Amino acid sequence: MTSPTSPQSPTSPLARLADLRADDLPVHTGRTLAYVFDSGLPEVDRVAREAVAAFASTNGLDPTAFPSLLQMENELVGFAARLLEAPEDAVGTVTSGGTESVLLAVQAARDGAPGVHRPSMVLPDTAHAAFHKAAHYFGVEARVVPTGADHRADPAATAEAVDDTTVLVVASAPSYAHGVVDPVPALAALARDRGIRCHVDACIGGWVLPYAARLGRPVQPWTFAVEGVTSVSVDLHKYGYAPKGASLLLHRDASLRRPQLFAWADWPGYTMLNPTMQSTRSGGPVAGAWAVVQALGDDGYLELTRKALEATDAVVAAVEEAPALRLVAPPDSTLVAFTTDDTCDPFTVVDEMQERGWHVQPQLSHRGRKASVHLSVSAATADHVPELRAALADSVAAAVARGPVEVDPGVAALIAALDPAGLTDADFDGLLAAAGLASGGGGGFALPARRAEVNALLDLAAPALREAVMVAFLDRLSRPAR
Repeated sequence: MTSPTSPQSPTSPLARLADLRADDLPVHTGRTLAYVFDSGLPEVDRVAREAVAAFASTNGLDPTAFPSLLQMENELVGFAARLLEAPEDAVGTVTSGGTESVLLAVQAARDGAPGVHRPSMVLPDTAHAAFHKAAHYFGVEARVVPTGADHRADPAATAEAVDDTTVLVVASAPSYAHGVVDPVPALAALARDRGIRCHVDACIGGWVLPYAARLGRPVQPWTFAVEGVTSVSVDLHKYGYAPKGASLLLHRDASLRRPQLFAWADWPGYTMLNPTMQSTRSGGPVAGAWAVVQALGDDGYLELTRKALEATDAVVAAVEEAPALRLVAPPDSTLVAFTTDDTCDPFTVVDEMQERGWHVQPQLSHRGRKASVHLSVSAATADHVPELRAALADSVAAAVARGPVEVDPGVAALIAALDPAGLTDADFDGLLAAAGLASGGGGGFALPARRAEVNALLDLAAPALREAVMVAFLDRLSRPAR
């Protein structure tokens, strides 16, 4: 008979964890093409798990208390510095993820220009939402410049938006939504000429594009080799294939990073000194990322990049073979976005892919751009390309058979007329129920198995209403379990 603490006991925490994961997306099958990035190498996963566990209780708050973490962090930054063609004076920091890296880049730009009282940053409309989060948190005005037909940042429009209050110009390598690299040399040059910073968000591409170039793929300049680039962010937990919770922010030199650092001594406790937004920082993600980078090395990443790019090529070919589908843009990296013609809709394609065991991501329409389907292709997907192509073909055929989702004209008119600022909690409850987000019974809320109708309704809403509805939904999901 097992004790309650035995892993085999049905009442043990580990057994409970296994039960809780039953409805989670798979993370190691190559079939989840959003949120997770899978190398497909069990040994790398094992090394990562053991490293995280070994350092889970360590704390990066004080580098003198756990010098091992400082050493691992410096080695990770050194590896990335070589990859990103950084100068000898470059410095960097391990952060918790791409959003924190972006937040710190914006905060450092703001605090690095203390004479600017109402700072602004200029970014393309394809820049990651994390920049808008930074604008909200740090009081930096986000001046959004429309991108062109190729979905890349417009240097001329960016130059027009820059003025004496601008502290940062933003570029993506690549942008998340469409997978294309912005014209970094032109953007960095205009920033340099104005004496302001230029940040390249390479959270997705930073660990792919350098190896893509070594493989002979065309890659336009975007690294620190471009004069005027002052900082670059790159995620270890994406195409570095490290465990979640690890990103890097590199600055061209220490003077650019200095405003990022926070110290406070005017209180009775210890002098607080933080390089990131966190104080206590578990050493687990640092050790996990370091162990994976050590295990794979340049040769390992070159091979994983080759596999991911070949899988991306196969996805592109499958999209181009389907009469109902159209690429949003030829991908510069491993992100693929496609939309549909009028015979079906992308939201139904997403549902059909889910039913066939493939998780892909819907993207709502935006400023004249049609709704689309997004895939983040990783190395593990390469081993399942035939099944992926078959699933996509079958899903499109099923979506065409169903036809596009139709929203009742009266409901569409109601959504168009709603002002989110004037809605009450009861109004939001009604909207969530109308959108199919009510779970039924007990007044709870949950996502239905098929979500095309939900996404079609959200697609009709203005961005502010989408935000308000999703905040209300998250609020109702996140309630205490007593």
